[in-house]
Amino acid sequence: MTGTAPATASGPTAAAVGPDTLAAAVEAANLPTLLMVVIHLTGDRRWLDDRYRPRRPRGLGDDDSGGLDAEAQAEVKAAARLALAEYLERGCPAPAMPSPDALRELLTFSVGEEVPEDYGRMMHEDLAAQLAPRTPAPAARPDAHLSALIIGAGPSGIAAAIALRSVGVPFLMVEQNTEVGGTWLDNEYPGAAVDTPSDIYSFSFAPFRWRRYFAAGDELRDYLDGIADQEDLRPAIRFGVEARTAVWDEDARTWSVTLRRRDGSTETVTANLLISAVGALSRPTIPEIPGLASFIGPSFHTARWPAGIDLAGKRVGVIGTGASAMQLVPSIVDEVGHLTVFQRSAQWAAPFEKCKVEIPEALRELTLAAPIYRAWYRQRQAWIFNDRVYDSLIKDPEWPHQDRAVNAVNDRHRQFFTDYILAEIGDRPDLVEKVLPTYPPFLKRMLLDNGWFKAMARDDVTLETGRIRKVAKDRVIMESGEEHILDVLVLSTGFDATHFLASLDVRGRGGTSLSEAWDEDDPKAYLGMTVPGFPNFFTMNGPNLLTGHGGSLMYIAECQLRYLLDIVGKMLDRRLDSIECRHEINEAYNAAVDAQHDRMIWSHKGADTYYRNHRGRVVVNSPWRVIDFWSMTREADLDDYIVR
Repeated sequence: MTGTAPATASGPTAAAVGPDTLAAAVEAANLPTLLMVVIHLTGDRRWLDDRYRPRRPRGLGDDDSGGLDAEAQAEVKAAARLALAEYLERGCPAPAMPSPDALRELLTFSVGEEVPEDYGRMMHEDLAAQLAPRTPAPAARPDAHLSALIIGAGPSGIAAAIALRSVGVPFLMVEQNTEVGGTWLDNEYPGAAVDTPSDIYSFSFAPFRWRRYFAAGDELRDYLDGIADQEDLRPAIRFGVEARTAVWDEDARTWSVTLRRRDGSTETVTANLLISAVGALSRPTIPEIPGLASFIGPSFHTARWPAGIDLAGKRVGVIGTGASAMQLVPSIVDEVGHLTVFQRSAQWAAPFEKCKVEIPEALRELTLAAPIYRAWYRQRQAWIFNDRVYDSLIKDPEWPHQDRAVNAVNDRHRQFFTDYILAEIGDRPDLVEKVLPTYPPFLKRMLLDNGWFKAMARDDVTLETGRIRKVAKDRVIMESGEEHILDVLVLSTGFDATHFLASLDVRGRGGTSLSEAWDEDDPKAYLGMTVPGFPNFFTMNGPNLLTGHGGSLMYIAECQLRYLLDIVGKMLDRRLDSIECRHEINEAYNAAVDAQHDRMIWSHKGADTYYRNHRGRVVVNSPWRVIDFWSMTREADLDDYIVR
């Protein structure tokens, strides 16, 4: 995924960051990151002395001071100003890259804990790619015998288009919406934001001048719009067009795809490669509640938030307590007259110290202008949010308290989160049983607290934990007989995540449908992206790819695309017409996925979760560490495939 110019907001060049801006940026910067920058630029190892050693960050926080005393902080900042001033003055040349082992040593020092040995190579590759000079994308290869159709213009589809262009393969992209953005175009409810740091919820090849440490939905839409514009992707995208059927033609070795426009008209297009970038969380789940359709006030799913709706002074009900609700409720609680939250199960949530916090202007300028600061900050954030907690999510069969945790470390996590929640609700003992989950932390998606628990403790908020019997015209009636009169009813009830590609009828060799091959909700794909019987077909948001312990969709997509580009490059060089995963390879891979999941927390039976299908098999989450998936996708072995 290198070789393309970065997509950025209009922002500073290196020369535009003057002494005053640099001084202000360094003052606001993350100190452990500055240490790594100074060592990388100067090679001076005296900064690895214990006097400057950052402490281990607690939880998911940045710990910007690193715990250093004021004098040590001042010394680091002075050295950083000098090193960065020279770096910027010289035009930010790519510095010499330390060895993978040396890079791992630096990150270990920065995060205050041992980073595993195998991370060095991944860090080396990622840093080198971000610090290398950018080159324009090449023109289409005149000898390219392949073409591609990409379905979906969300983050994964945009990245796939840029990847294909980098190897000269022509493509067409279709998008049912009228703009790029995918899930960030659909989800415009108040408070919608990403719960992964902006600098890792972005592509390595497309830096951006982020406004917030955790980007809001509108900023993510701006980011994706900017990439589409700067990469000139729009001429290759057909908006308002939905892919309905895709049929493999064995004789022609092409996919025939029927497209439907918004006016109902259809057409069929052909391509050698079919790439699904349809989002896994794109189909809202509507609960089967008797009488739901009879509600006379506004009633809608968070992913279908009506423009201009006025909630001021209204009695609002929110069904659901997942990630969307945790963002929505604190964002509207000051506006509504009364809020009633209908909870099926309590949620674990971590402290969120940078919730809605703006990045200081000077630091925004430095981060965009100085790739070395951005790259090292990204490495540190990636460790904190990627694989750091992975080992604590492996079941310990000897652990005696399986009802509350899966191992001793997971139990300490439970106590930490419990203490935090109790502190947040304050003097409300009546809420304790309602807000404290009974299942191990991380069994469900770990959320970041946007002010949820403080909202639950308000007098104008009711947390209802009983079962809903039915909805009447202006109220929700509980099985207990209690009634909640409402003006507006919001469904924050998540998405259908287990029926992958349910909106598209894909027919492979012999006319076999993908839904049949996957038995509706039991999808299995090699590396989450390719399926036996479906040649030249790749899924960007396929089964067992979500990193439930952390990580970033963007980075996983880049790993997938590196692997896909290796396949496409070999097809071009060897004039291959089709490539199809071998059945035995797919079976062995998915057996390994299931075996690893049997060891992981997500197969624990303590609570229902959208990660599992109706059989209880985990089909959404990846059981692998991010480093594992990076290693698996470095290069494609054609022996794993039937090639023609």
